[in-house]
Amino acid sequence: MFTINENYLKLPGSYLFSNIAKKVNAYQSENPEAQILRLGIGDVTQPLAPAIIEALHKAVDEMANAETFHGYAPDLGYEFLRSAIAKNDYKDRGCDIAADEIFVSDGAKCDSGNIQEIFGLDNKIAVCDPVYPVYVDTNVMAGRSGEYNPNTQNFDGMIYMPCLEENDFVPEFPKENPDIIYLCFPNNPTGATITKAQLQEWVDYAKRIGAVIIYDAAYEAYITEEEIPHSIYECEGARECAIELHSFSKNAGFTGVRLGYTVVPKDLKCGDVQLHSLWARRHGTKYNGAPYIVQRAGEAVYSDAGKAQLKEQVAYYMQNAKVIYEGLKNAGYSVSGGVNAPYIWLKTPDKMTSWEFFDKLLHEANVVGTPGSGFGAHGEGYFRLSAFGSHENTIKAVERITKM
Repeated sequence: MFTINENYLKLPGSYLFSNIAKKVNAYQSENPEAQILRLGIGDVTQPLAPAIIEALHKAVDEMANAETFHGYAPDLGYEFLRSAIAKNDYKDRGCDIAADEIFVSDGAKCDSGNIQEIFGLDNKIAVCDPVYPVYVDTNVMAGRSGEYNPNTQNFDGMIYMPCLEENDFVPEFPKENPDIIYLCFPNNPTGATITKAQLQEWVDYAKRIGAVIIYDAAYEAYITEEEIPHSIYECEGARECAIELHSFSKNAGFTGVRLGYTVVPKDLKCGDVQLHSLWARRHGTKYNGAPYIVQRAGEAVYSDAGKAQLKEQVAYYMQNAKVIYEGLKNAGYSVSGGVNAPYIWLKTPDKMTSWEFFDKLLHEANVVGTPGSGFGAHGEGYFRLSAFGSHENTIKAVERITKM
């Protein structure tokens, strides 16, 4: 008789946002007249920028003619997109990253889950706490986690780096040396950031202990302060110890279009083996590439018109972040984030648990957010609100919360 991967049974409950959706849908079915405002999942609401729409239409027309039709994409992605990424996201920022070190995919979420496949099961994993759940769950599925401890709400075999209010939600080096370190800055869910000098310390630490950093830069477009790095490759030596994940979802509104990329420098090795070659083998074997029309849309992100239009779109969401941050702070809430990231991280009032506050917010204000405990044990007592709604709904939501 067939068997199953029993590591899946170690995962407690469903995926965080699936649980939220079930709760909201149940409430909506019981209260069909309720106007629910959603500031939970980080899904964008503004339409694609005109430059991107124009590129999509042009690419669709190309697919209608035999002379310009495109089938399977190249393994790493089309050269026109990888070159645009290498120039704009790296070379223009002084980072030494070549086009053939960039792997185009259908999003950073998939890559953040799949990248663990090129590493051995005996690697010790370190994650921030609170943490984006995919980093933890995919390593649990692979068998690196040990057993789940309901008392600590952690997995016994993983290293958790607490991100607390007293350390500005930035992790400290763990006491036990890890092999793989997941970092995300600007951070999801807390909105915290680190300076280039702080990130350099992590690079130096990883090189010193022989670890790899998996650096999720999905929110770098929202950085407003100059001392905050947009890429880990701004740090000296990062080519030898870091993999970087990027998304087009938040900077260009591609949540429903799907596009991202991962950078694996050729200098990053385990002994004599290049991790670049391993990821290339995995990519070529399991993935047939993002669609041509989507990659052309991605290219338009780096056009002059695309840059200008997306700068306005990011500013639109950051204005929402300011409305949420200032509205809640003036109402007496303890809040952080929202300056270099589209997320606001707030402490739940009256020592409520994060799920108690979720229910109160849903039932009394008809507003949906994300319970901090869904991001890990140290997320308990906190709550995440997203700035990706419309201006109108964001203002309404803040008014409802502050009147509650």
